[in-house]
Amino acid sequence: MSVREFVVLGTASQVPTRHRNHNGYLLRWDGEGILFDPGEGTQRQMLRAGVAAHDINRICVTHFHGDHSLGLAGVIQRINLDQVPHPVAAHYPASGQKFFDRLRYATAYRETVPILEEPVSEDGPVAQGASYALETRRLSHPVESFGYRITEPDGRRMVPEQLARHGIKGPDVGRIQREGRLGEVTLEDVSEPRPGQRFAFVMDTRLCPGVDELAEGCDMLVIESTFLDEDERLATDHGHLTAGQAARVARDAGVRHLVLTHFSQRYTDPAEFERQARAAGFEGELTVAADLMRVPLPKRG
Repeated sequence: MSVREFVVLGTASQVPTRHRNHNGYLLRWDGEGILFDPGEGTQRQMLRAGVAAHDINRICVTHFHGDHSLGLAGVIQRINLDQVPHPVAAHYPASGQKFFDRLRYATAYRETVPILEEPVSEDGPVAQGASYALETRRLSHPVESFGYRITEPDGRRMVPEQLARHGIKGPDVGRIQREGRLGEVTLEDVSEPRPGQRFAFVMDTRLCPGVDELAEGCDMLVIESTFLDEDERLATDHGHLTAGQAARVARDAGVRHLVLTHFSQRYTDPAEFERQARAAGFEGELTVAADLMRVPLPKRG
């Protein structure tokens, strides 16, 4: 049975707190694990969340600020220490190659696992998984930053009433799915379109076209909301979003489940982020992320 869930390892921004670790997130997508923005302390948070190095198939880094990347050294060494039995792809801004190199080889260790370096330099597709396509869009931050979007191909959903009407049951259901036709009955006669799931991960950025493109039509949008709305000027100056801005993006993009994260240490009441997101008009499912939280992706539409 496929599992699709978002595991939150850390939710702090630049400064961790007693209750919030630096960034770190794992998306479980069927049999694959995609680790996003491993900040300092990610390896320990993985242990606490029940995430093993073997669970990681890809690492996606949005940009090379420490709270999003300092954990790379430990994670990569752990992947090698545990002799993960598959290659691990690493996606990150090409302009930060020197930082990736320094983190990958921060100390001495024995390399046992291929780390496939796949730097990103422009918008567009970057990888093809077994059941998804991975693409990027450029964001607006003081250093080069990219957001990531995962899209499942559209498929078809079998309609029980139509199957019964045409007398198709048992092994014949699988056969018509595989072959597209059973006698005079076509797959279209007994099924309906099922849009593929869409997931986007948007970290440090101001409002920009890339944010809207990543969010469009997503089943789940994970997005930074470093500041509350009263500090919008600070957010713009430092290349970040407020809770209200993030919620308006989600509202206008038709997002089904909005996950807010990456909170400044200046705020102590998480409920205020939810209040401001609702005040901005977002009516879908809403989660204010907390460390070690597991958030299932919405059921396919």
